Amino acid sequence: MVDPEHPNWKVSDRLRTNARALRRNSTDVERILWSELRNHRLNGASFRRQVPIKNFIADFVCHAAKLVIELDGGQHFSDQAEQKDAVRSAAIEAQGFKVLRFSNHDVMTNRTGILETIAAAVAERAPTLPLPRKRERGQEKQTP
Repeated sequence: MVDPEHPNWKVSDRLRTNARALRRNSTDVERILWSELRNHRLNGASFRRQVPIKNFIADFVCHAAKLVIELDGGQHFSDQAEQKDAVRSAAIEAQGFKVLRFSNHDVMTNRTGILETIAAAVAERAPTLPLPRKRERGQEKQTP
């Protein structure tokens, strides 16, 4: 069984190094959104940042929900950049992920709305795990 927190695709050393560099040098907007997503702050969902997925580095990923969040600065709004982003999103979606794209401006001006959108996508896509059965007082935990 594949652990959703640790996918089994191969990542080149170069891509892994680039992802680490991006984590160290994140933009102001990435830091703002990361402060809302880190440490299971958004409804208990676990997010990682600057994650290699095949030949790309996604800004934020929730593996359990197969959700990728991409933040787009001004450089993403040319026709050529939008085409590249579409190819990138299609490649990531081919791995089973849903991609949500937000502009930097949206993060700065509508953070609550963005967090609600992300929370709804996580709730829709994350597997629901059964709650453990409550034991009677004094009852020992049974092992199979």
